[in-house]
Amino acid sequence: MPLRNLAWFLVVPAMVGLALAICFSAPPPDRDYDRVRQLVNVLAEVDANFYRELTEKEKQQLVEEMINGGLQKLDRHSEYFNAEQLKRFESDAQGSFGGVGILLTIDPPTKFLKVNHPTPGTPAYDAGIIADDLIVKIDGKSTEGLTVPDARKLVVGEPGTPVKLTIRRAGRNPADEEVTLTRAQIAQHPVSGIRRRTDDPSKWEWFLDKANGIGYVRLSAFNELTAKELKAAVEEIERDGGKALVLDLRDNPGGLLTQAVEVVDLFLTEGKIVSTRNRNNKERVFEAKKDGTIFLPAEQKPIAVLVNDGSASASEIVAAALQDHKRAVVIGERSYGKGSVQKLLRLGGQGDQQAAVKLTTETYWRPSGANIDRVRASEDAPDQWGVKPDISVPMTKDEKIRADVEQLRIHWVAGKPDVVGPKPPPAPNPRGLDGKPLVDDSKPFVDQPLNKAVEVLKKSIGGVGLAPAPARRLPEMILG
Repeated sequence: MPLRNLAWFLVVPAMVGLALAICFSAPPPDRDYDRVRQLVNVLAEVDANFYRELTEKEKQQLVEEMINGGLQKLDRHSEYFNAEQLKRFESDAQGSFGGVGILLTIDPPTKFLKVNHPTPGTPAYDAGIIADDLIVKIDGKSTEGLTVPDARKLVVGEPGTPVKLTIRRAGRNPADEEVTLTRAQIAQHPVSGIRRRTDDPSKWEWFLDKANGIGYVRLSAFNELTAKELKAAVEEIERDGGKALVLDLRDNPGGLLTQAVEVVDLFLTEGKIVSTRNRNNKERVFEAKKDGTIFLPAEQKPIAVLVNDGSASASEIVAAALQDHKRAVVIGERSYGKGSVQKLLRLGGQGDQQAAVKLTTETYWRPSGANIDRVRASEDAPDQWGVKPDISVPMTKDEKIRADVEQLRIHWVAGKPDVVGPKPPPAPNPRGLDGKPLVDDSKPFVDQPLNKAVEVLKKSIGGVGLAPAPARRLPEMILG
């Protein structure tokens, strides 16, 4: 093959590194060499004969999509990361990134960036940026027509560095305003309560039913902050007289195995939490420790765990362990069924040449000895996948859509009260493809699985029989 045909392939460091590792290991396996050569040949033929010349960006995308396509055939949870994707993956796992604290979206009529809401306690919030403000420029560059991911690249950066936003304030100021913000470390808090506190939107109300001492904590992800924030929330609930707890894992896609283990360890004094096995059947076992256990005594402080078909991976480890040890009653719908563990394998490179593969390397097994993966469910137990609730409370498609919108509203904050004024922007109500609002706000939202959890916990603690978790209407979601 002429060397000139390989020129563009050689600018893909991750692929070259992988090829060298395969081709020049000792002794070089002929079949592995042939496979790499086939890949190189395909790339060279595309470069030489495609009906038009590819840009460097297109060539890079082709290589990455070839890698990802192959990995997805092997396992749907394995994937390749380029430098940008790797950085985002690591920030998600760490639970923080350098930015200004704005949830961004696109304003369809103008095609400029729009602020969905600022996060309390961040530079954007403190500077008076509020929901529905348009960001028309970032450091002098127009945002018209930009995608949200491309805009995010301009906003995020090293903490302590400045970024200049040009703001168009709908209905407040006819002239555009320039606001220079200093980027800070923005925490992606995975723990939330039942609603934001009206006196301080950066804090949460933790009680569903104060009279009966029923607390509520929702986990949205398992990043490096999860166990620490959960422990602080539950300890606050205990200090304020909490007698029972709802742990909401619905639509939590998972995250770090270590955090799932730490979360379970908060509620168990002993016993197996989870075990993992690699392809050689080598086992790692994670055990609970008595030190650090909270919400005791267990027999007097019941826990209900909420799951649905969006609860996966680390969420399922937590639900399964608490269920197997009878520390919690699981309520809702059968979970997703992801019983595998991924490892991040770096492929070398520096700066924008970094790359990595997130590869499935182990399966995990609940304390009962079952693997809950829906794909790997054994022939003799084909229905064992997922975590099955002790009490099934299914939701209709419309109820799930409403629940998703309500979660958006619970986390939504218009902005600083003294900036927002007496007429804040309306809380979000996303629209469907037909342009109509997704939910009907004339009807109250009733969370049936949550109500069932309250009912069960009341019986366990001998509650005073108050009404279940109240229906929530839109006005209660507006924080000013």
